[in-house]
Order: sequence, then C-alpha cells, then structure tokens
Amino acid sequence: MRVFGRPRGGRLAICLSLAVAMISLHGLDASANPSKGAVEIELNKLEAEGSTCQAYFVFDNKSRTDYEELKVDLVVFGPDGVVERRFAMDIAPLEAEKRTVKLFELNETSCDEIGSFLVNGVLECKGRPKPKKDCLRQLDLSSRVDVEFAK
Repeated sequence: MRVFGRPRGGRLAICLSLAVAMISLHGLDASANPSKGAVEIELNKLEAEGSTCQAYFVFDNKSRTDYEELKVDLVVFGPDGVVERRFAMDIAPLEAEKRTVKLFELNETSCDEIGSFLVNGVLECKGRPKPKKDCLRQLDLSSRVDVEFAK
C-alpha cells in the first residue's frame, strides 16, 4: 500500500468522475461557465399602462431542471434610492432548457417611479428531478432598460 506519492491513473479518473458528478447534481453542464447562473433573468422592458407599470422579464432556464416553484423577494427602489415597495414575484413554472417571457404589473406604480430592482432573496425554490439548493446563486440578472436589476 502506497500512502505518499503521486496518485495513480485510477485515482485521478475517480476524482474527475466525482467532480463531473458534483457539477451534474447542481444542474449545470460541465461545459457551462461556472460564473454564470443556471437561470438568467433579464429585465427586458418597462411599459406604462395608465397608473400601472408593466415589467417584461425574459427567463432563460439553461439548466436541466424544471422549476415547479420559484418565488423571489423583489424590492423596487425609486430613482432616489428609497424603497418604494416590496413583493413576492412568482416566477415558476420554468421548463428546463427553455426561454420564457413573463409580464408583471406593478399596480399604482408608474415606470418613472422605478430606479432599480433588487432580488432580496429566494422565498421558494423547488426543482425537478432533483431538489435545488442555493437558488439565489443560480440566478444571473441583467437589464436592457435604464433601470438596475441586481441581487
């Protein structure tokens, strides 16, 4: 039995197999960029509709996980940085490897009153076939409009 020294080829293969298995358990492909989230959320458009602001979000689920439940704690800040409102945004269902557009109405909030959005946390997260952990880390946020969208 050899305790010290260079690992043999068999041990190296086992280590590599374990690394690939760990990546697969988190729903990410081995070829995926590790700094990118499994679910990309883009604030795509804000549109005024009377006294309501309609926010269009694009969800790109790049993982192999179907999200049956995914609800985030979303905070809306005014242009002055003061909290305007806070609510739960129900994102689910999200199909695996699918891009989806969803519209959320911010009643009694004009688009001019929105300075930024903050995903404050994840309230619910349930994926299939495997339960999900660290769901906030899986989210990659961006904005196409002149409003910051961060976590």
